[in-house]
Amino acid sequence: MDWRQVVAANLRRIRRERGFSQESLAFEADINRTYISKLEKGATWAGLEILVKLSTVLQVEPADFLQRPAKKSGRKS
Repeated sequence: MDWRQVVAANLRRIRRERGFSQESLAFEADINRTYISKLEKGATWAGLEILVKLSTVLQVEPADFLQRPAKKSGRKS
């Protein structure tokens, strides 16, 4: 999974957990909604300034967007 996909998955998950739509998050963070959509699709890179704006609104640390998902075991016991 490349880093854009890691940020995309985390942003989408955290946004939904916090109950924000893309539109409401964009408004609160003063970011264009289509840019949020591109971030969540992994279609573009997020700069540090954007990550800080998003983390402030979502009340998480910027580093939370860079956490790789836990590896799932493919084996059955």
